[in-house]
Amino acid sequence: MDKNIEKIKELVHVLNKHSYEYYVLDNPTISDKEYDEIYDQLVKLEKETGFILPYSPTQRIGDGILSGFEKYTHRAKLWSLDKSQNINGIIQWHNRNKKAVEEYNRTHEDKLPQLKYIVTKKFDGLTVNLTYDDNGVLVKAATRGTGAVGEDVTAQVKTIKSIPLKIDNDSVVEIHGEAIMTKEAFEEYNKNAQVPLKNLRNGAAGALRNLNLKETSKRNLSAFFYDVGYNEGKAFETYSEMMNFTKTMGLPVDDYIRECETIEDIQKEIEYIDKIRGELNYDIDGVVIAIDHIKTREILGYTVKFPKWAIAFKFEAEEATTTLLDVEWNVGRSGRVSPTAILEPVDIAGVTVKRATLNNMDDIEKKGVKKGCRVFLRRSNDVIPEITGVIEESLEGAEDIKPPEKCPYCGSEIVRDGAHYFCENTLSCKPQLVKSIVHFASREAMNIEGFSEKTAEQLFENLNIKSISDLYNVKKEELLTLERFGEKKAQNLIDAVEKSKEPDLASFIYALGIPNVGKKTATDLANRFKSFENFKNASFEELIEIQDIGETVAKCIVDFFKDNMINKSVDELFTVGITPQFEEVKIEENNFNNKTVVVTGSLQKYSRTEIKNKLESLGAKVSSSVSKKTDYVLVGEAPGSKYEKAVELGIKIITEEDFEKLV
Repeated sequence: MDKNIEKIKELVHVLNKHSYEYYVLDNPTISDKEYDEIYDQLVKLEKETGFILPYSPTQRIGDGILSGFEKYTHRAKLWSLDKSQNINGIIQWHNRNKKAVEEYNRTHEDKLPQLKYIVTKKFDGLTVNLTYDDNGVLVKAATRGTGAVGEDVTAQVKTIKSIPLKIDNDSVVEIHGEAIMTKEAFEEYNKNAQVPLKNLRNGAAGALRNLNLKETSKRNLSAFFYDVGYNEGKAFETYSEMMNFTKTMGLPVDDYIRECETIEDIQKEIEYIDKIRGELNYDIDGVVIAIDHIKTREILGYTVKFPKWAIAFKFEAEEATTTLLDVEWNVGRSGRVSPTAILEPVDIAGVTVKRATLNNMDDIEKKGVKKGCRVFLRRSNDVIPEITGVIEESLEGAEDIKPPEKCPYCGSEIVRDGAHYFCENTLSCKPQLVKSIVHFASREAMNIEGFSEKTAEQLFENLNIKSISDLYNVKKEELLTLERFGEKKAQNLIDAVEKSKEPDLASFIYALGIPNVGKKTATDLANRFKSFENFKNASFEELIEIQDIGETVAKCIVDFFKDNMINKSVDELFTVGITPQFEEVKIEENNFNNKTVVVTGSLQKYSRTEIKNKLESLGAKVSSSVSKKTDYVLVGEAPGSKYEKAVELGIKIITEEDFEKLV
């Protein structure tokens, strides 16, 4: 029995170590299969012996329904923070701190040090307070509640795999943090949810306040910790020391922690975080600025509501509620008929929003959206606003949204394919043809300079352009009859159209608008098949042999060339003189051949497209996210969270200057 108990202790230690490496460090040292084998061995021994350690990974309960929430009195109060939405509020706060420190130093021999602040992100989730006993075991997790009394959510918090159930500490501590839901977890959950979550914060709060532990576990929460509120061990002299302790204990701590001594420093950090917050995979609503020196904090003290030694700078909200007035149906390049919400204008982060995406009828039905109801609206990082949910109380009397029976532009029949509706009139439905021509002429496709959507509309309406090949038969004198077309503009367009007749093969493939085939995929296809005829006749099996081309893309390509109308259109393009060119580029040995590179920040000598093309010409794979497989992160001015991730994973970071030297 003793031997088995020792084995259990050993297995628990090993599994908890691997969980920390996987969920906190993002650096697993064993495979999932190996972890599962050790876990199964532990479960078997616990069952045989009846001996279960309270910090065993098997105690991360993911099932069962609790009867209710118990109250928990925090050992030390969890304070709210004073807030400011402008830099003047921060300046006033700083001046009060400065005055208080100067006053204390004038009247006391033990002088306080010069003010130093620590800036951290302000996470938008649900506050949790963890209590670890003098054996380092997690004995309680509670919500903030009133600040003095919260609700016991220990079972729910144990489902968060990045939170250690035992830490290497021999004194009682309470550690504050924020339970959050990542965008990946949110999207994964909503794929199969009967009632989709409205936003990340509600997803996290609802998970921790759910008595059904299976539901909590399904939401796959994460957490960050930022404060030790109660400590029976050695006192901390600085906040930096406190954060190092928290990190050393194995709790997840955000990498972004900055020291600032001046208002200029603080303002710079606020601007940086505001700039990158759209790139983060979780929500933040500001930054927290706190005095580093703990004794200075004690001298400054508290108001009735807030500590005087910390303040939050709040960003403008990226969410709002408004009324859905109507739905407009628009036709895209592929013929898809998509709904757009017409909204009562509302201000979000300084922008007046009047329209929002509704995706498709499945999305509308899943979210319960109706005309006339109040909706939750989210706008993030200049992305098109999206309706995330409805206010249930506003649904009474609201009108159901129904798809049109005919194409709203050409009056043709529309058909449903999966979640989407399509207009099948690809030849004379104006929005489809206009968008197809604009895509065909775009820079990464046929690169017809001076071509715009307005020009495409004029050609369609006034010159009877009904197919892309008609573009190559337009005469200069015809263009001169169009509004805003003078001699020079007309000649320039004729020349640009003629010049486009010898595109490189990759650009031509991309110009055709094959579903799911972007420029990179088109380049991969051109490099593999080397001629359009070979590409067009490629089998499904040949296509999926190409790296990064999966079954979905391969099927789209095969299905594309099964359409007789498409083949007729392509043949017409060859008839008017288009001859795609392929020149095999031999990539000489260099530092970037077969390497994975991520670019972040603004470069001085290259645009995003130019640096991508340059890297690919060197044989590199350009990725949008940093992982352990990344070889280089090329960093420009104001890099985002990708830079922090690279530092965390130990990926080689290079500047633009380094890049040119390596080339």
